[in-house]
Amino acid sequence: MSDHLLSTRDLSRDAAVALLDVAEDMADTQRRTVKKLPTLRGTTVVNLFFEDSTRTRISFEAAAKRLSADVITFSAKGSSVSKGESLQDTAQTLQAMGADGIVIRHQASGAAAVLATSGWTRAAVVNAGDGTHEHPTQALLDAFTIRKRRFGAGSRGRDLAGLDVVIVGDVLHSRVARSNVWLLTTLGATVRLVAPPTLLPTHIESWPVEAGTDLDAAIADGPDVVMMLRVQRERMTEAFFPSAREYAALYGLSAARADRLRADALVMHPGPMNRGLEIAGSVADSPRSTVLEQVENGIAVRMAVLYDVLAGERTA
Repeated sequence: MSDHLLSTRDLSRDAAVALLDVAEDMADTQRRTVKKLPTLRGTTVVNLFFEDSTRTRISFEAAAKRLSADVITFSAKGSSVSKGESLQDTAQTLQAMGADGIVIRHQASGAAAVLATSGWTRAAVVNAGDGTHEHPTQALLDAFTIRKRRFGAGSRGRDLAGLDVVIVGDVLHSRVARSNVWLLTTLGATVRLVAPPTLLPTHIESWPVEAGTDLDAAIADGPDVVMMLRVQRERMTEAFFPSAREYAALYGLSAARADRLRADALVMHPGPMNRGLEIAGSVADSPRSTVLEQVENGIAVRMAVLYDVLAGERTA
């Protein structure tokens, strides 16, 4: 059992594989007529979302309810946060209300770690996205989806050694990209980043990846997986590329580019998608696309994470 899940960088290969295996077990339960398990009965999970979210918030809510936890969903809009209440006061209020687990999404990088280490709460903390830092459960569900597609029923106990993953797009602002870099390389995959020079982070030479600016060259190398990233315009305070048309021409996964991929190559996107910008609609809806599988698998993966941090005696 872990106290918190704050970053994929904290996960060892064995810990990551174990989480994916538990997620396999959880996915099996979701194929039953009765999907609910009694595992977290009597436990209270708070979804504490300071940023807008649809997929992640609903997925965590579904995961907690299917483990029989009591779920409170808290949105910063319409709450005391909008009146100036601090994260500390919010956390202490939730502690007084008996929260056992807090799933937090926050616009500030490092907010989840602050909450977990501050002493403001004794609850287990799960990072559901903090600024441009990390989004660990998205990376876990991406790895789970890749493993399931590539290895099928024989995936339990396996890592992703030998696979070549290309991550394309707005790496600079993407917490999904960062979490995937750490997790996928820990699981043995080779990760390559492709983006406009303006959307590659500084000091990327310290990351365990190759980085380039030519998507067509990356596709020609025959990757196993191409993961497209959303262009996060809401985080951009200046122009990072001349126009949407130019971005789509150079870095969008068009039907023509998809046709040049290997027949068994997977196409991924964490959502929400800007169709026609990062990815063509026909590619997003094609058999090689895992977009909807990622959403479905997110529930099983988040069930596994909540089970890991909440099922047992806490050390804090």
